[in-house]
Amino acid sequence: MRALVITGPYEAEIQHLPRPRADPGQAVIDVERVGLCGTDVELYTGDMSYLDSGRAEYPLRIGHEWCGVVVAVGDPQDEGWVGRRVAGDTMLGCGRCERCRNGRHHVCSDLEELGITSGWPGALAEQLLVPISSLHVLPDNVDPTLGALVEPGGNALRALRAADVRPAERLLVLGAGTIGLLVGLFGRRAGAEVHLLGRSEKSLAFARSLGFANVRNQATLPDLPFHAVVDASDSPLLPALAIDLVQPGRRVVCIGLAGEPSLVDARTISLKDITVVGILGASAGLAETIRLYASSDVDPKPLVAATVPLDAAADVLAGRRQLEWGDGPKIHVDPRR
Repeated sequence: MRALVITGPYEAEIQHLPRPRADPGQAVIDVERVGLCGTDVELYTGDMSYLDSGRAEYPLRIGHEWCGVVVAVGDPQDEGWVGRRVAGDTMLGCGRCERCRNGRHHVCSDLEELGITSGWPGALAEQLLVPISSLHVLPDNVDPTLGALVEPGGNALRALRAADVRPAERLLVLGAGTIGLLVGLFGRRAGAEVHLLGRSEKSLAFARSLGFANVRNQATLPDLPFHAVVDASDSPLLPALAIDLVQPGRRVVCIGLAGEPSLVDARTISLKDITVVGILGASAGLAETIRLYASSDVDPKPLVAATVPLDAAADVLAGRRQLEWGDGPKIHVDPRR
């Protein structure tokens, strides 16, 4: 099969590799669609911290936002999975430890992240091997575009839940990329008054095209009481801004990751009685995200600017974007092309 393999920083190639074979408890997936995200870019450029810590090493096969069809399983008792369209959890715990047994497999001390750490190759290939325990069935009306948006959607939905914002309350989302926009879409569906903070005029204009009226940059942000703030940016400065802007007694949610440490004043957190919540992974939000997509309550399809063949994935990772593509922040790959 064809697969994209990153062999070093800024070096990637299509290789012909043996097709995966499933052991008991595993499934082989014919991959329909894969989304590329900032983590994939960092693995391509060599900036991802896992490469320094040894959790990931080259050669590396990326791709953790995916959907596809089960074509083989390793145990006859799992044959019922064959033919099902599925998406999957990125966070693969050991399944044995106290955290896994209590529903926190996404923070397992032996965690593997599919397509991110070195233990499980990712989905930028014609076929993918995954644990059956990680699979979520997709309804027929959740097409490949929606299916590959389930994983980022699960992250965003968890962030919204953690914000604990109520109908008609003001939710400020810092960052107008894929996750920030998804938080905004879920927040709007929940009845919140959504405000989005972005940087470039292009990203702000795109957010407005999705129907968001309250879209600003930092210089034009209104002086309003925000009942919750979600930092979905990659700026080391914005967590401190979030803490300054949120109402006392309410919540700040951190889901974005900066390339360097952020400085916040813990005294402000205490004196304002703020709860600060960190979000890692989509696991607990996947099933509900699929339900919302299937019900058409949330439509994230406009976020996908283009779907490209596998041969073009390296260009996307290198930041080479075609003029004819749309303005959405997300690029999808169809490995079958």
